[in-house]
Amino acid sequence: MRRVAVVGVGQTKFRTRRDDKTHPELTFEAMAKALEHAGLELKDIEAIIYGTMDPFDGIYCPERWDAIGGGIGKPYMKISTGGTTGLTTALAAYEHVASGLFDIAMAICTQRVGECVDAQPVLNTAVDPIYERYSGLGAISVAAIQATVHMHKYGTTEEDLAWVSVKNHKHALKNPNAHVRLDVTVEDVLKSPMICSPLKLLECCPRSDGAAAVIFASEEVAKKLRDNPAWIFGEITISDDYYVGDRPDLSHWDTLTIAGRQLYRAVGIDDPTKDIDVAELYSPFTIQEVLELEALGFAKKGEGKNYAKEGVTWVDGDMPTNPSGGVLCTNPIGAAGLVRLVEASLQVMGEASHQVNGAEVALAHAWGGTLQFHTLMIVSSRKKF
Repeated sequence: MRRVAVVGVGQTKFRTRRDDKTHPELTFEAMAKALEHAGLELKDIEAIIYGTMDPFDGIYCPERWDAIGGGIGKPYMKISTGGTTGLTTALAAYEHVASGLFDIAMAICTQRVGECVDAQPVLNTAVDPIYERYSGLGAISVAAIQATVHMHKYGTTEEDLAWVSVKNHKHALKNPNAHVRLDVTVEDVLKSPMICSPLKLLECCPRSDGAAAVIFASEEVAKKLRDNPAWIFGEITISDDYYVGDRPDLSHWDTLTIAGRQLYRAVGIDDPTKDIDVAELYSPFTIQEVLELEALGFAKKGEGKNYAKEGVTWVDGDMPTNPSGGVLCTNPIGAAGLVRLVEASLQVMGEASHQVNGAEVALAHAWGGTLQFHTLMIVSSRKKF
């Protein structure tokens, strides 16, 4: 497979509703920004991989409508894999270039959750319809169960989780594209309305409208386009059983651990805490950032709960995590995974809005389904370790 790099990224501002633009106009806004960032024109893009989660938009096959934003006459693929959609779309675009089929391909994801009357009933359709759906197992309730189990097993407290919220909201204040930009305290989080015990309003993600785009290029093309591309070190995706009740331990994401170890082995990472400078993790709820830190080897089991409170995961800490504010502050569901790659790429390019000093290697992550799918990608300013 050929070496591939990210040469351009773009994203819109994310808000509760983007009524100022139609669906294809929102798509084109992100595409235009990515093209400008890469120094390319639309005619230079050889293929487009488009991702979205149709149910949240209330539009059947929005890729057909959005094709007028720049896909007419080009090879065009649609990806839809739940919360992992954004990063799975990126993987498809990357592999189209790595395989030699194209020299330049664009991943583009658009989501207008503001078009959906209520996202939770849609999310509840992701669980088994016979045994689990009528217990109300939507995204928030599953995350609440994860939190409860982690609290029981490791003594995690509501204050520990509140610190994760404080950290991400502080980070989002420096991200002009972030949906929720609030300066909150631990007390603010603890006093916010209870959504699903023990998770409170400020520990749960919003529903966001917006789009993101990433342009991938072969090594030969990437060298001509920019001096600071984000080289793709490796990628992986993994799936788990369909039934939430079959998970052996909801206090630990076993499949994410497996995926992380396989990816680290493939790219030559011996110690993720030393070899990875910044992580953009898909954490729509505070507890999930804790679980992801532990599953990916950044923290030992039961110790991730202390990282935000102790400053480890802050932008100037030892393991900067979600310096963009993450999914907790911006959640265009089908595009959120691609935003993680946008932010990770900007970090290693040295162009992020909340830049981590000296960041050379970044990890992007997304999860989807009923805690079922995980996708990972590692980018770097270096071509190899």
